[in-house]
Amino acid sequence: MAKITKEAALLYHSMGKPGKIEVVPTKPYSTQTDLSLAYSPGVAEPCLEIEKNPQDAYKYTAKGNLVAVISNGTAVLGLGDIGALSGKPVMEGKGLLFKIYAGIDVFDIEIDEKDPEKFIQAVKAIAPTFGGINLEDIKAPECFEIERRLKEELDIPVMHDDQHGTAIISSAGLLNALEIAGKKIDEVKIVVNGAGASAVSCTKLYVSLGAKLENIFMLDSKGVISQDRTDLNEQKRYFATNRTDVRTLEEAIKGADVFLGLSKGNVVNQDMIRSMAPTPIVFALANPTPEISYDDAMAARPDVIMATGRSDYPNQINNVIGFPYIFRGALDTHATAINEEMKRAAVYAIAGLAKQTVPDVVNEAYKVNNLTFGKDYIIPKPVDPRLITEVSMAVAKAAINSGVARITIEDWDAYQVRLRELMGYESKLTRQLYETARTDPQRVVFAEGIHPNMLKAAVEANAEGICKPILLGNDERITKLAKELDLSLEGIEIVNLRHDREAERRERYARILAEKRAREGATYEEANDKMFERNYFGMMMVETGEADAFITGLYTKYSNTIKVAKEVIGIRPEYKHFGTMHILNSKKGTYFLADTLINRHPDADTLIDVARLAEQTVRFFNHKPVIAMLSYSNFGADTAGSPSKVHKAVDYMHQNYPEITIDGEMQVNFAMNTELRDAKYPFSLLKGKDVNTLVFPNLSSANAGYQLLQTMTSSELIGPIQMGLNKPIHFTDIESSVRDIVNITAVAAIDAIVYKKKKNK
Repeated sequence: MAKITKEAALLYHSMGKPGKIEVVPTKPYSTQTDLSLAYSPGVAEPCLEIEKNPQDAYKYTAKGNLVAVISNGTAVLGLGDIGALSGKPVMEGKGLLFKIYAGIDVFDIEIDEKDPEKFIQAVKAIAPTFGGINLEDIKAPECFEIERRLKEELDIPVMHDDQHGTAIISSAGLLNALEIAGKKIDEVKIVVNGAGASAVSCTKLYVSLGAKLENIFMLDSKGVISQDRTDLNEQKRYFATNRTDVRTLEEAIKGADVFLGLSKGNVVNQDMIRSMAPTPIVFALANPTPEISYDDAMAARPDVIMATGRSDYPNQINNVIGFPYIFRGALDTHATAINEEMKRAAVYAIAGLAKQTVPDVVNEAYKVNNLTFGKDYIIPKPVDPRLITEVSMAVAKAAINSGVARITIEDWDAYQVRLRELMGYESKLTRQLYETARTDPQRVVFAEGIHPNMLKAAVEANAEGICKPILLGNDERITKLAKELDLSLEGIEIVNLRHDREAERRERYARILAEKRAREGATYEEANDKMFERNYFGMMMVETGEADAFITGLYTKYSNTIKVAKEVIGIRPEYKHFGTMHILNSKKGTYFLADTLINRHPDADTLIDVARLAEQTVRFFNHKPVIAMLSYSNFGADTAGSPSKVHKAVDYMHQNYPEITIDGEMQVNFAMNTELRDAKYPFSLLKGKDVNTLVFPNLSSANAGYQLLQTMTSSELIGPIQMGLNKPIHFTDIESSVRDIVNITAVAAIDAIVYKKKKNK
């Protein structure tokens, strides 16, 4: 992990717009009508509806997706009592985490009040604004009473994350660590060093999961909390042991199965770790310096199962694994509380997720190949995209079953889809692609079977049921790589095109290609040599019907791949050119961009083909195309260069394809702003229509355009999607992720399905 300097931290918080969060409008506001609906007089109508039925606030306002992060700054991170205002950067940071991990909006509220009663009254007074309240960085023991009272007196979820967040995540880790160690929670000896809010809540949750009070030793700054001490508050007294022969941490930790540290750094030494029971579980969670370092603990006891609060060692106990998704499930059921049942549901969901196969996006984020359940992986990583569904759904179900939900979720599959769409992990378009491909899985050839991303994509596509993969490459190397990546090749065919057993097929393909291109100077000997190349061989598999679709591009230059595609597959007879398209899924809608890969300097004839192909491709994806042909000028304002050829192409399209909704040439701002375009150019054939398809004047603008959008936005990009070849040949690029390749695989499979239907007509 990179060292964070003071200068870097201050610059991060001050650069640009100060702070880390902002308020963004969610409704149109550009016209007077919009403003009249947003405020006076239109706003009166929802006000009156809420007056009649307060629950309608969830329907007409942001309440149902709004959480207050509230603190008085008395226990800020490791900084202590620094005051409400000084703690504001932390509360903003918590708001950022809520938003990026669960799509929850946050107002951070810093209350300059240390008196618990006055603090409680302040929170109660503002509570109607929110769907939930996250208490943060409030010192013990006041935090216990503040949370208890607010939970009793408010009808929305209230959770002090410093207590329960760490408790939930560490409980999930503990359950998994105990399973690996072969121990039972009701039998293990647990030592807890620290008696603050987190330590108390963690230990209480352990007890609710089955740990025995008589097996727990808790220590504060004065030593073991025992029943003969007279300085204990109510929270500590609950854990007081009747053992008076154990006073120090060194004495308590002897023979212990579990150590939980929520105290300060370097209070545990190697001898203490050595004195613990076999396969000890050590959760040293003091930050930034653990009670004992990971390296020292592992050196003392190689059999230790270790967790810390740090991201640079295995098994980070990180609250962000829990709180966004716990509140997500609570908000989505309009829950009146976050109760014990919901917390335990989160524990079991998080613990269970660590046992599932880790998605590629997580492995990539941590620069590893095969995270698997074991002593170095007992807790899911914070970037795991499945947390939003696994934990939120478990919490929502627990809210409903325990009776604190105001609304019931009937369709859990639809709810899961909504959560994934909310975070951009899935779109309606990609879901439809996968569902369509599954109806008739096609034989898809993956050219670079030895490339880790393509191999993973083939395995994932096979598991998803969207195709029957065929991997090209050395079978021994592919099998070895799959083993290293912990991937199953069951149901996947491997074709070693250079092996002697494929000699007959290479020769047969060579004869077919040589005959096909005999009038173009091709010879059998040249064709036979080419069959040792993956692109020629794979495309010939599709050409001969021995496969249905082909995917390539991770190792090969586009220019070479395009050349092979023209030779082997050819362009559809009704066109002279072919192209590619990228699909952009954004919050504003779905947009189709062409040509993003093939034609560098298209003339008017090429642009005409690209426009026609784009129109057909958009319909292929069940959208009605509204096409703008772009340039740097508008409707004949410039009569030379790029605008001229675009102008000619548009004229041709209007004359010969009047049924296609297309116009140009136009600048991109007029293409994307319907009101601006209609006001300035009312004659346009696009009047009153929202453009969803953009045809660029050259490859430079198209390629730069889609890459800029990909870089500057969080939108999903699918492509490149081939348009115009005779058969389903599709391309990736060297930057393609596993998900990119799987998406293209679904497109290729559907392309093959459609091709077969047309052929059989």
